[in-house]
Amino acid sequence: MNADGTTSRKLVRDLMKVGVPTCSPQTPVPEVAQFLLEKNLEGIVVLDSEGHGIGVVTRDDLVRAYARENVKALTAEDVMSEGVPQVPPDIPLTAAAQLMRDQGWQIVFLMHNSGGIVYPAAMLSYTHLLRHLAAQSDEDLNDLGIAAARQAPLDAFRQRQKAGRQGALGPDSNH
Repeated sequence: MNADGTTSRKLVRDLMKVGVPTCSPQTPVPEVAQFLLEKNLEGIVVLDSEGHGIGVVTRDDLVRAYARENVKALTAEDVMSEGVPQVPPDIPLTAAAQLMRDQGWQIVFLMHNSGGIVYPAAMLSYTHLLRHLAAQSDEDLNDLGIAAARQAPLDAFRQRQKAGRQGALGPDSNH
C-alpha cells in the first residue's frame, strides 16, 4: 500500500483479468444471461467460427433485449453490440476509466496477436476498477493483473474457440 492509501497498481495490465469469457453467435440469450449472472460478469465476447471477436453481449444489451418479443428465442448475435471495445495494457488506469466513461463501456478488452490469430486475451471492467478503489492492499487483488496465476492465454483461447464451435459458452479461463 502506498502512503496515499492506494495500491501500487497503476496501469491497465496491473488490474486486467486475463482470460476472457466467450460464446458463439448462436448461443441462446438465456444461456448468456445465466453465464453472466453465475460469473458476475459485465459482458462476454462473441466469437465467429474462426475465433475472431465480432461483438460483445453486455448486461445492458440483455436488458435492452428484455422488452423484445420472444426474447428467450434470441441469440447472442441478435443482441450483441458489434465490435470489441479495446484498450492497450500500458495506459494508466485513470485514462482507461475516463475512456470507458466517455464511450459508455462498462467493460473493455485487451487483444493479443499470437500465431496470426488476434483474440481477446484480457479484460478490464467497472468491477475491477471498483475492487481497486476498495482494496486495502495488493493482496486483495491477487487474482487480477498480468502477474496473476493462470492458464496461458493462447491455450485458454483455443479452449474457448473449440467450445464456441460446439455452440457452448466458452469457459472462463480462470477456473
